[in-house]
Amino acid sequence: MRVHSSRHRFLVRCVVPLIVAAATAVAASPATASETTTWAVKGPSPASPVSATVALDADGALSLAVAHKGSTVLAPAAIGIETTAADLTSGLAFLRRTDRIVTENYAMTTGKQRVRHARMAESTLSFAGAGGMRMDLVLRVSADGVAYRYVLPDAGGVTVKREASSYAPPAGAAAWLLPYSPNYEATRIETTAGAATAGDFGFPALFDVDGTYVLLTESDVDGRYSGGRLTHQAGSGTYTIKLADAEVSSPGPLATPWRTAIVGDLATVTASTLVDDLAPASKLTDTSWIRPGTVAWSWLSEHASPRDPVRQKQYVDFAARNGWSYVLIDEGWDRSWVPDVVRYARARGVEVLLWFHWTALDTAQERDATLSLVKSWGVAGVKVDFMDSDSQARFRWYDDILRKTAEMRLMVNFHGATIPRGIQRTWPHVMTLEAIRGAEQFRTRAATNTMFPFTRNVVGGMDYTPVAFVVSDRDTTDAHEVATFLVYESGWQHAADKPENYDARPEALRTLNQLPTTWDETRLLGGRPGQEAYLARRAGERWYVGGISAVPAKTFDTPLTFLGKGRWLVETLRDGPHGLVREARIADSDDSLAVPVATNGGFVTVICAYTRGMSTCDQPVRRVPRTHLAVTPAQAETRPGSTIDVRGTFTLPAGGPIRDVQLRVTPPAGWTASGPTVSAKRIRAGESISGAFTVTAPADTAPGYVDVPVVATYRFPDDPQRRPVHVEQAVRVFVPPPNPSGAAYVSDLPFLSESNGWGPVERDQSNGELDAGDGQPLTIAGQAFAKGIGTHAPSEVTVWLGGTCTQLQAEVGIDDEVTGSGSVAFQVLGDGRQLADTGVVRSADGPRPLTVDVGGARMVTLKVTDGGDGKNFDHADWADARVTCAPAFAG
Repeated sequence: MRVHSSRHRFLVRCVVPLIVAAATAVAASPATASETTTWAVKGPSPASPVSATVALDADGALSLAVAHKGSTVLAPAAIGIETTAADLTSGLAFLRRTDRIVTENYAMTTGKQRVRHARMAESTLSFAGAGGMRMDLVLRVSADGVAYRYVLPDAGGVTVKREASSYAPPAGAAAWLLPYSPNYEATRIETTAGAATAGDFGFPALFDVDGTYVLLTESDVDGRYSGGRLTHQAGSGTYTIKLADAEVSSPGPLATPWRTAIVGDLATVTASTLVDDLAPASKLTDTSWIRPGTVAWSWLSEHASPRDPVRQKQYVDFAARNGWSYVLIDEGWDRSWVPDVVRYARARGVEVLLWFHWTALDTAQERDATLSLVKSWGVAGVKVDFMDSDSQARFRWYDDILRKTAEMRLMVNFHGATIPRGIQRTWPHVMTLEAIRGAEQFRTRAATNTMFPFTRNVVGGMDYTPVAFVVSDRDTTDAHEVATFLVYESGWQHAADKPENYDARPEALRTLNQLPTTWDETRLLGGRPGQEAYLARRAGERWYVGGISAVPAKTFDTPLTFLGKGRWLVETLRDGPHGLVREARIADSDDSLAVPVATNGGFVTVICAYTRGMSTCDQPVRRVPRTHLAVTPAQAETRPGSTIDVRGTFTLPAGGPIRDVQLRVTPPAGWTASGPTVSAKRIRAGESISGAFTVTAPADTAPGYVDVPVVATYRFPDDPQRRPVHVEQAVRVFVPPPNPSGAAYVSDLPFLSESNGWGPVERDQSNGELDAGDGQPLTIAGQAFAKGIGTHAPSEVTVWLGGTCTQLQAEVGIDDEVTGSGSVAFQVLGDGRQLADTGVVRSADGPRPLTVDVGGARMVTLKVTDGGDGKNFDHADWADARVTCAPAFAG
C-alpha cells in the first residue's frame, strides 16, 4: 500500500468550553424525599439524534437513560462506583455541571476510515458522596452514541471494588451476545435481552430496539484499570458491568474506562468510530514505518509447517509472486534458521512476522533481549498469543509490550487476546487483534460470519484469518470465503490457506491480489446479523463492495449512488454453477449493482474509473526484481579484538534498472566496521557494484556465532509502495570459547547454539515447556539427578570442546514430569558427524547409560528426535551429562 506522509497530520484535539454552571455549596445534600433531579445531555448539534438523561433519586442514587430521536432505547439503569474508601452508588449530592464541546481530529494507520473527525457534547456532573469524596460523572454524547466515565479528581491511591454501571434495553429486544471467555472466541448467540441465560457476556453486545441498534462496549482501558464485561440475571433485561478483578487499584486520580453505547440504525453502528474517538491520542509521532498488508500464513492449513524453513521459503515465494507484503512464521520456528529465511524474504520484497507465546515476553528483561534479537534479524513485527485475560495485571503487560514494540519499531498482532478498546488509535502499530471465533476453529458457519461485521469488527481490527478453503467442515461457498477478506477489516489480513489451494482457484487469487487492507471510507449497504452483510469500502478513488450471506440464494441489489461522476468499470467475482465466475460491466452513479448470491454465498466487486478500452480493474502486482549479493568469506573464525576482511558484490542479473543503490556492512552491536558505503544512482541489467570492508570484534565479545551482515538497498521505478528493497547476506563468524578442562558438566558449558521443541532448553532441570526456569528436578523413573540438560524433542544443543576432550557420558531418558507416553531417540554428533544413536527410548525404559568417544571433536551436538510418533510428551533428559577433557595447562 502507498503510505502518505500526511497520515498523522490530523493528530489534533480541540476542546471548546461552553457553560460552567454555578457551583452549589459543598455541603449540598441529596434530593429531598419527593424529588428526582434530572439532567439532559444532547448531541453536539440540534440535528443530533442521540440524547442521554441522568437522574438523581431521593436516595442519592444515579441512573442513566438513552434515547434515539426521542424514543428511549436504554431505560433508566443504575450507575455509580464503589471504592474501599467510599460507596458512590448512593447518598450522592449534586455539586455542579460543566458543559463543553470536544472535537477529535486524527488519522489512523489502519481501520475502516483512516482520517477521522468526531464532535461530542460533554457534560461533567459533579457529586459529593456521604463522606465528602467528590465524583465527577463525565458524559459524552455524539451523533452515534453515548459514553460516560467516573473521575475521582481529589483521590490519591484508589481501590475500586465494583461499578454499579448498567444498561436496560427492552426485555424483548433482539440480542446478539457473546458468552464470556477471556479470549473472546466463544460462539456468539442470537436471543433477546430478557431471554438470555444468566451469566457473563463479553463486549461488544448488540441489541435491536425496534429498528434502532445499541452496541455496548468500552473504551480507553489500560493498566490503570481492568477490563469489564456484562453480567445478566435470568429474566431481567438489565446488564451490569462486572470487572475482571475483585478489586482494581489506581494511583489516582482515577478516571475509569468509558462505558460506551453506540446507537443508531445498523449502518450508523457499523460505520461508527466512537470507540477510537474516546481513546487517548496516538503515542507515536512517526508512523512511517507502520505498513498494513496481506500476510501469507501457513499454520492453519499445515500445523507443522512453521518448523520447516524450506516450506516457509515456499510461502515467501508465493507472497512475492502475488505482491503480498508479509509471511507469518507461527509457533515452531527456530532461531537457528529464522535469520536466513528473513534474508531470503526481504530480498524478494517480503517482510517476516514471528509468533510468540506471551510468556516469552513476560518480563522487561525478556522483552529487551528477545525483541532486540528479532529486530536485529530484520523481523518486521510479532504475533503475540495466549494472553487470555482481562485482568489489570494483563493490561499492565499490554502497556509494557506496546511501549517496547513501538520503541523497537515492531508492528503487533495480538492473538488469544482481549478486544480492541481504542488501542489502535493510541498505539498505531497494532495492526489487528483476534478476539473472534475465527477460521482456526475449523467450523466455519455462514450465520455466525454474518454477525461479525455488526459486532466485533465495529470496535477495531479483527484477525479472523479469512479465505480458508482448507476448512472442510464449512457451510460457506468459495465466494463467501473470498468476500470475508473484504467484509472483515484488519490491518494485516492473514490469508489462512496454503499456496496450492489459492493457485487452484486463480480467479480467487486474482481478486485477493487486488484488495487493500486499509480504508478511507466504509458504508453498510444492507444486511442483518445472522443473515447477511453487504459493505462498500473505499480506498483512494476506488470502491470495493463485498457481501456474505447465510440465507437461501437471492439477488442482492443496491444503488450505486455513492459513486462519483463519470463512468465506472464494475467487476464482480461470485459463485457460479461450476465454481467462481468473474463478470464486468460499465456503470454510473444512476445505475444499480445486482449480484446473484448463492445460498451461504458471497461476492466481491471492484469498481474503478473507466477509460475507453478497459476490460479489468486489475492493477499490476508488486514484484521485486531478482538480484544477487555475493559475500566473501561465507564463514570466518576470529578472536576478541581481531579483524575480518569482508567483500561484497551486488548484481542485477536482468530487468531493471534499479535506483538509489547502496552497499554497506551493518555490524552487530559492539562490533565496528571500516570502509565506505558504496553507492550508485542507477544500475542496469548485468551491472554490479562492489565494496571492501574490515570488521573488528570487540575485546569483550561473547563466544559463539555472530552474523555480520552485508546489506544492499535499492528502489525500483515501478514499485507502487515506493519503499527500499533490502538484500542481505551475512558472514557467519565464530568466536570460540575457552576449551573445557578436566571433568566438566555439559550444563556448565556455554551453548554455541540450541533449539527445542517447546520452550527453552533448561540447565539442571527438566523442560517446563513455557518459560526459562519453569522445569522440575531432572527425574527419570524415580531417579533424580542434580545436573544435566532438560529438553523437549526435537532439540539440539551444541557445545565447544576444542578437540581437547575424549569422552561424553550421560544417563538419558524421558522425564517423569510427563504423564503420557513419550518416545525419543538420543544422538551425539561430533563436528556434524554422528557418533552415537540410542534408538527409540520410551517413558517406561528408565535411565539409559550412554558413553561416547568424542576424541578430536571441536564441537559436539546433543540431539533428540521425536521417536517417529510426534513430539507429544517427549521431555528428554540428558541427565548427569559430562565430558572428560585434557587438564588445563598449568605453566
